[in-house]
Amino acid sequence: MTKIADLEANPWEVLSTKQIHQNPWFSVDENQVLRPDGNPGQYFVVQTRIATGVVALTEDRQVYLVGQFRFPTNTYSWEIVEGGAEPGESAEAAARRELAEEAGLVARSWRRLGGDIQLSNCISSEMGYLYLAEELELTSVNPDPTEILQLKKLPLAECLKLIEDGVIQDALSIIALLRVARLLGA
Repeated sequence: MTKIADLEANPWEVLSTKQIHQNPWFSVDENQVLRPDGNPGQYFVVQTRIATGVVALTEDRQVYLVGQFRFPTNTYSWEIVEGGAEPGESAEAAARRELAEEAGLVARSWRRLGGDIQLSNCISSEMGYLYLAEELELTSVNPDPTEILQLKKLPLAECLKLIEDGVIQDALSIIALLRVARLLGA
């Protein structure tokens, strides 16, 4: 009989790794491997920065959403405040920076929303970290030069309905909003 521990052991053997692409946001590694069936193969992995998401929540349970066009999916997307950590920057520091840059907000109260999230673990090393930001104050907005952003504030209940209706499709946003709803008993 196969033990669970045996199933959880890594069945892949990496023979060599070569970086084949790099830019400021990610790199791609080409791995020569022995597959679980013992045959040689290749496995390409996208190495990324830490991803962060922030549910900016007002006292009356309104959530700030950011709208922007997403090039890879060729769609307009409504999301929580999101961004990537700079090299050496912690996830929480990145979340705080992104909240100010994208939404023009600072928060006095911060909470981690659950555990780490593997965003696309079949092709990417990207890890996501989610936060709840409360006791919000306005500051200046300073988006990235590649971003044209809209900002709107909606009740948490309406955000949950947008998830159900398929309007909010971004994984970090869905997970974060559902975790906040559960936290608040909404």
